[in-house]
Amino acid sequence: MDKKTVLERVREDDIKFVSLQFTDVTGSVKSVDIPPSRLEDALDEGVWFDGSSVEGFARIQESDMRLVLDPETYSILPWSPAELKRARIFCDIYRPGGAPFLGDPRGVLNRVLEKIEANGWTFNVGPEPEFFLFRRNGPDNIHPVPHDVGGYFDFSASDEAVIVRTKLMEALDAMGLDVEAGHHEVARGQHEIDFKYGPALRMADNVLTIKYTVKAIAAQHGLIASFMPKPIYGINGSGMHCHQSLFDKDGNNLFFDHDDEYKLSKMAYGFIAGQLKHARALAAVVAPTVNSYKRLVPGYEAPVYVGWAQINRSALIRIPRHTPGRDKSVRAELRFPDPSANPYLAFAAMLAVGLDGIDNEYECAAPLNNVNIYQLTPEERAARDIDELPSSLADALRELEGDSVLKETLGSQMYEAFWRAKWAEVEEYRTTVMDWEVNRYLEVA
Repeated sequence: MDKKTVLERVREDDIKFVSLQFTDVTGSVKSVDIPPSRLEDALDEGVWFDGSSVEGFARIQESDMRLVLDPETYSILPWSPAELKRARIFCDIYRPGGAPFLGDPRGVLNRVLEKIEANGWTFNVGPEPEFFLFRRNGPDNIHPVPHDVGGYFDFSASDEAVIVRTKLMEALDAMGLDVEAGHHEVARGQHEIDFKYGPALRMADNVLTIKYTVKAIAAQHGLIASFMPKPIYGINGSGMHCHQSLFDKDGNNLFFDHDDEYKLSKMAYGFIAGQLKHARALAAVVAPTVNSYKRLVPGYEAPVYVGWAQINRSALIRIPRHTPGRDKSVRAELRFPDPSANPYLAFAAMLAVGLDGIDNEYECAAPLNNVNIYQLTPEERAARDIDELPSSLADALRELEGDSVLKETLGSQMYEAFWRAKWAEVEEYRTTVMDWEVNRYLEVA
């Protein structure tokens, strides 16, 4: 979609406002709104804004930033009322001198993708963000949707949450996402909407689109949608499993090898080995909140131990079974990312460590098929050389600090901004007095 097409679409769609969107370092969506009369100039020249108050952006004396619009990302926001009909366009961020802003998460992903585009490769990702639907019980309290009593793949025609999920799928389809399926997840009130895999940049845009669309549609039904990794103690949390593959310029799946037992190529094994080698540091980027590590515990189908398998869902990376004749479907499913991650940084980091494994020809460990890793003793895991993910965000950040590949991928400016934001989160969490502490210690201490 070029400039001319976008301007025509805006007129045909009777758009009243255009939201120019980007994210801060944590993945929060930011927006600069302009009227359609300003769109042509914006497409030609960009839009200036003050970046000094955006998390991870410039210091006050270096605050001028320019949004450069990506016309391919034009889409109507279908929940906006007709009299205020709104569209969105994602943007890249540049400095006054014309150089890309190194603290732009979308730019970080673009720079990593440029490396493989030189080889004629495409990094395809199929993310599966899960979420909960909650209803407020009073002005301050939030509880799971009362009428949602379903479990994994359960169906109930009168279930309020099913009705809302159907509306969500309609909205996402209208925005151009290739929705494949929506279903109830394991926990009460938990859902997942799957869409077709595609190039990493477009999929990162789609993850953001899903998150704010789900929240907007849920709010119209008096519900709260949450992508928090572990909102309720004692039940499954929400992950964002990511199916990954590399394709060449002719559309061939570079992860496929017909003669291999698991139909994986040498490149695929190197990619998997790279992600396993860097898994402990990668956790800081793909599971980037203190709450993420309350999901990554044994017993709730979330991976804890570093390994790969074909049929073992407790492994960090799973290889879905190959269907004859569907060579393009061979992929590696990374199971420990969650939807609190900034998708641009997550996909950039995932690709970078996979490429490190390919470039350095890391040897891939044996698969963990037919073994329940959770039932192994620490000694048995050590004998099999099975490592464990960090147990907290603080531990993950310490691992990231020592990982030169990931730090180089993020770049010094992005890394420092991420480091500051995440350690501030750790410190705030550490010093906050929780209800659990009050209930446990107030009268007995």
